[in-house]
Amino acid sequence: MTRYERFNRDDVELADIAERGHGLHAGDCLPLAAPQSPYNHPEFPLLIERIAAARAADRPVMVMMGAHPIKLGLSQFLVDLIERRVITHLATNGAGIIHDFELAAFGGTTEDVARWIRTGRFGLWRETSRLNDLVVKAAAAGEGIGEAIGRTIEQERAPHRELSLTAAGWRWGVPVTSHVAIGSDIVHAHPNFDAASWATASDTDFLIFARSVQDLEDGVFLNFGSAITGPEVFLKALSMARNVAHRQGKEIYRFTTAVFDLVELPRDWRTRTPSKEEPLYYYRPWKTLLQRTVAGGGTSFYFRGDHRQTIPTLWQALV
Repeated sequence: MTRYERFNRDDVELADIAERGHGLHAGDCLPLAAPQSPYNHPEFPLLIERIAAARAADRPVMVMMGAHPIKLGLSQFLVDLIERRVITHLATNGAGIIHDFELAAFGGTTEDVARWIRTGRFGLWRETSRLNDLVVKAAAAGEGIGEAIGRTIEQERAPHRELSLTAAGWRWGVPVTSHVAIGSDIVHAHPNFDAASWATASDTDFLIFARSVQDLEDGVFLNFGSAITGPEVFLKALSMARNVAHRQGKEIYRFTTAVFDLVELPRDWRTRTPSKEEPLYYYRPWKTLLQRTVAGGGTSFYFRGDHRQTIPTLWQALV
């Protein structure tokens, strides 16, 4: 046992989500037919060609994303790409799962953090705590987090399940995995949080993710706005996959990566590695996804732009 005093999570009081309200309602989500301002970049068509070629050859197209594509109302574009079997694996962090669940089950998600943190109510909503109960069951059943949440949303016919990435993955047999850092998500503060269950289920998701990476030769890996979780999880999974492939006389070098973000990189990002004196040295996608992991035969792209432009443009081009 620890020799230090611990916070008693059981003392936390939860409130009804109706009191919280939503920053994003289901009706705010962009429909596929909504007029969009297209994203323009000279290399964008090259990425579309890589994705199309990968799927034509039955090679994977993996997506790693933070929660912001959901919070920006873009779920339908990603759901459609899952249903079309363009996306073969979608990975996110814990926040992505929370927003996906809330949007499908309650018709809205996100909250006014500045308002609720002042009174100690931020994230402490009773209905969302059900995720903790579902993850306990997932861990006991040997399921991953995304798998269990998607199955629940679909089987219970949640009112807005058409917006759910996890439910789409469950329907179409496409893995949706959640890669969690304990203490980083609102449900970790709830009295019914079980860290062991979350760790077990997220570990299952990591192994599902690593298995998908084993097939990445001639495939594509897209990263939408994940500055830490995405690059770090991918780096470890790729090392595991290459370790096994090497001993089997196989290779995982010829694949394409693309990063979609708002950070401004120098024009020579492909040809040099940032020095430790540069702040961008600590921007993981540059070193990890755009350079190190594609060294030896891969290709990388960087697209700086708002997800509300890049994701609909990507969807339109692929469809």
